[in-house]
Amino acid sequence: MSEVHTTARVNGADPKKPARATSPKPPRERGVRIVDAPLTEPATNNGLVSVFGKTYLLRLLVQREIQARYAGSVMGLFWSYINPLSQFFIYWFVMGHVMGAGHSIANYPVHVFAGMIVVHFFTETMGAGTRSIVHNRTLVNRLALPREMFPVSAMLVSLYHVMPATLILLLGAFATGWTPDIGTLFGTLFGLGIIMILGTALALVFSVANVFFRDFGSAVGILTNFVRFGVPMVYSYAQINSKFGHLAAYYMWNPIANAVLLFQRAFWVRATPNPAHTLATGMPPHLWRDGFYSVIVSILLLIVAQRIFNKFENRIPERL
Repeated sequence: MSEVHTTARVNGADPKKPARATSPKPPRERGVRIVDAPLTEPATNNGLVSVFGKTYLLRLLVQREIQARYAGSVMGLFWSYINPLSQFFIYWFVMGHVMGAGHSIANYPVHVFAGMIVVHFFTETMGAGTRSIVHNRTLVNRLALPREMFPVSAMLVSLYHVMPATLILLLGAFATGWTPDIGTLFGTLFGLGIIMILGTALALVFSVANVFFRDFGSAVGILTNFVRFGVPMVYSYAQINSKFGHLAAYYMWNPIANAVLLFQRAFWVRATPNPAHTLATGMPPHLWRDGFYSVIVSILLLIVAQRIFNKFENRIPERL
């Protein structure tokens, strides 16, 4: 008993009082600082908001895709001028001369080319956007970034290739007497804006669907064939109106058709011999209203597409 008291006094404790239980100190290794702090929530993905909050990464993805497309090419970006020109001459010769569509449409080459730019913008966004996640599977699995960034970058690459085609259209329109007005500005912005929003929405849905079923890549290719002839590109809205009468109003429910007509309002109408007559007979009576409705519908579809994408996003890595 005396030994116990002696030991307690040596350690500086009163032998009559019970010793307090002390919690062991956390180990501390040399060169390692241990911080006792609460854990924080990881950064959340806010969908498209997060994408445009990382503009640097988005710009790198767009540059990477453009460089990869022309890697090893002698002419490089010059191909972005040759491709739309080749398509234009095919449509112009086959539809305008062989099938005689150009006889009933004033300044048929500008009419076709204006519609073709919008259609090509949409189909390229859909095709590249559908393949975007599968094509970038390595980046998807290794980098912590919003996966919506890949369909969005595909849309921006397609928009980048709209510029050379629009430049060719401007030269052709000026050569045939085109005089721009305020409708040119709004028609261009509305037309391209509808395709940007609608194309991104559909690319989000089909990109995640293509991860689970590769058949969607082929289905999109078939869908684009219907798009080319489901809009007034090789034919005019006046022909639809004369053929279907009051049913032509339902034709304007197609946002892509509205985008094509708005783009033609910007370039084709003012390049015809009588713009006022062309505007009255070759354009729908409520073009701007229908264009505004198309923008609203496209935004609603984009919201729905974002929700669908979020629902299946966490399953993407395991399926890749």
